[in-house]
Amino acid sequence: MAAWRDLQHDLAEHGYVAGDDLAMALHLSLRLGRPLLLEGAAGVGKTEVAKVLADLQNATLIRLQCYEGLDAGHAIYEWNYQRQLLAIRAAGERGEAGADIEARIFSEDYLLERPLLQAIRQDRPPVLLIDEIDRADEEFEAYLLEILSDFTISIPELGTVHATARPHVILTANGTRDLSDALRRRCLYAHLGYPDRAMELAILQKRHPGLEPHLSGQIVGFVQALRKEDLDKTPGVAETLDFAAAVAGLGMSDLTEDPVALQATLVTLLKTQADRARVPTELAQRLAGKAA
Repeated sequence: MAAWRDLQHDLAEHGYVAGDDLAMALHLSLRLGRPLLLEGAAGVGKTEVAKVLADLQNATLIRLQCYEGLDAGHAIYEWNYQRQLLAIRAAGERGEAGADIEARIFSEDYLLERPLLQAIRQDRPPVLLIDEIDRADEEFEAYLLEILSDFTISIPELGTVHATARPHVILTANGTRDLSDALRRRCLYAHLGYPDRAMELAILQKRHPGLEPHLSGQIVGFVQALRKEDLDKTPGVAETLDFAAAVAGLGMSDLTEDPVALQATLVTLLKTQADRARVPTELAQRLAGKAA
């Protein structure tokens, strides 16, 4: 069996059903030591790839959640200013020289590791998840490019820190903004869309093996029909799994048997008031009937 097929099988054994494109991209990323950029709508399983990979390799998962305004201090490192001030005050009371104080407070004892610095100081290769990179500013993206190029970080007070073991890097993006060509050139790439019926059934069976096949088919058919509606927030795979858990928890054996219960379970799929209003009980029943 090809190595990428082995990886695909191992991912499935750990509960993640990966398509051929994703399995090959992930295999090449690991083989070549290149970051992997995963793009796609929210809820299609991008973040889960990093979690399962870390579990599969028995590696530490280090996650950097990106957001607007993220800077190097919160992503790479910063100094523990409160402890430094206390140390300066105590040293001044003891009459210590300024040079001695400065050397001590800008040492490892006062350094706060943030995810990127933490990732390159691991003894074994960790999985570094840079989640929703498209939410960060372009200025931060420039910082990131420098680190991804050679996995070194320069700390003026301590010198240059080189990676002890190169992390396996996975970046995710939801399409909030366009990413730079420079970042894309440094990464391998895979796009994750909403799964087709067969794949979503396979995912559901992996995560909820106790569901009856008929009910599993209804759940997937209902969610896939719901995605065709004009919604603000299209339900992803995670919502499908929550919906299945809710249906099973209520003891339902068929989605059409109890309209009130079905409508109640939509809290797992529809996440805005506008979307709830767009799917009244009558429409939910009609979609459930088509999925039966």
